[in-house]
Amino acid sequence: MNAFETEELKMSKDSSGFVRITDVVPDVILEPRYYSTYNFVGSRIDGYTAADMRLTKEAAAALRKVSDEVKRDGYRLKIYDAYRPQRAVNHFVRWAEALDDTLMRPYFYPEKEKDVLFEQGYIAEYSGHSRGSTVDLTLFDMKTGRDVDMGGTFDWFGLRSHPSYKDDLTEEQYANRMYLRAKMMDAGFGPITTEWWHFTLINEPYADTYFDFSN
Repeated sequence: MNAFETEELKMSKDSSGFVRITDVVPDVILEPRYYSTYNFVGSRIDGYTAADMRLTKEAAAALRKVSDEVKRDGYRLKIYDAYRPQRAVNHFVRWAEALDDTLMRPYFYPEKEKDVLFEQGYIAEYSGHSRGSTVDLTLFDMKTGRDVDMGGTFDWFGLRSHPSYKDDLTEEQYANRMYLRAKMMDAGFGPITTEWWHFTLINEPYADTYFDFSN
């Protein structure tokens, strides 16, 4: 299995339990932010060697259900990130420790000083994405040819990204968040309280394993 254990967790380089998302969910739109330079770091992230994305077989099958559901309402899923190699998480940690590197602050964290990103949980040494059953996504409206308005952008570090945030959202923007949330939960994904775009398969197959093969 190419796995090894540390005192805290299990790591693996075995990709046999993973599939390319587009092989299972052909209707998705991929916008791999960490393969591009348009992300909070401002450069391509370690481990992202191709523009495709992977998930565990189980998570991809559940995502196919979501895709089929939203397609009936005229939407497609747009995915920003899915499986994330541990080496990518390590890249984030190194970036967060370099306090003078604030190139992308105006676009992703203008309300935050960089030295609070660890303590406030925006950056961590391990990510659920590295277990392979977490996905970051939004909706694309086939009628308008645009992303659905969620009242906030992917990877925005701040309260506005919380699914429950309402302060200056329109009713439509909030309803759009709740629509995506409901469809994902119906298919077996669980949300988190800090990011409207982030969902993890509740019955994830590798709940205690973090992977590190290139995407």
